[in-house]
Amino acid sequence: MQSLMGTGVALITPFKKDFSVDTNALEKIVDFQVENGIDYLVVLGTTAESATLTADEKQLVINTVIKANAGRLPLVLGVGGNNTADVVAELKTADLSAFTAVLSVSPYYNKPTQEGIYQHFKAVAQASPLPVILYNVPGRTGSNMLPETVLRLANDFKNIVAIKEAAGDIVQAMKLIQHKPEGFLVISGDDMITLPMVLAGGAGVISVIGEGFPKEFSQMVRLGLEKKADEAYKIHYGIMDSIDMIFEQGNPAGIKEVFKVLGLCENTVRLPLVNVNEDLAARLESFVKKFSATPQLQGV
Repeated sequence: MQSLMGTGVALITPFKKDFSVDTNALEKIVDFQVENGIDYLVVLGTTAESATLTADEKQLVINTVIKANAGRLPLVLGVGGNNTADVVAELKTADLSAFTAVLSVSPYYNKPTQEGIYQHFKAVAQASPLPVILYNVPGRTGSNMLPETVLRLANDFKNIVAIKEAAGDIVQAMKLIQHKPEGFLVISGDDMITLPMVLAGGAGVISVIGEGFPKEFSQMVRLGLEKKADEAYKIHYGIMDSIDMIFEQGNPAGIKEVFKVLGLCENTVRLPLVNVNEDLAARLESFVKKFSATPQLQGV
């Protein structure tokens, strides 16, 4: 799956001040990604606040991204949940013709065993007409999909082609890279350890900070894939402080504040999420302005 190499971004869903979906802002954000070197777009992931979108709003987001993208980049659709039957039904009935793959999160809240996780993704793989990217994010799901389970799935189902690994554990990621079958992609889901994962043999990232600084972050990943570690780390350390900041008070409140500074959308989030406080907003604004004026990162 060469189309999933490099830098993908988990698109936000911009809202107007009245909390309705801002399709004009979403179109601008898609253009911003395409024009600044991002390799593919992920639609309706966690960062999209998909948990608070209605079915009609989800379809509106999908239609808006497809139209704005206009076939320029591969698209990945988030299709996951903690009710296996519902996920299977969605995969069997949704129009997935515009998408390259689906990203499916490990079941959250239920806290299944490793065998339960395996059986869930077995059902997903058998139902999906598209390649499947597994998504391991223990901080949100309450359970860790262990390397043994991931590798078992990767070996048993040809259409399970990748994992977005967001445990934040470089050793766990390296075990996946060490033992994965040929062609299976280990994709970082943690912005802070993206570069170490890529240098260790990972395939790239599905990023949040990358959509705020797409030119620089995608260049960092490209340099990492080319094993140009010194040049890549120069960019990494330039961006590093902002990664902590955007997650400090929750995702996507932090990255939406970055987009507000960039003039791409409002910083509106839906309850139960709230905006970042004034202190963090000021620090993010200062970072964005300073970063864009940093000479060593110009022209990367």
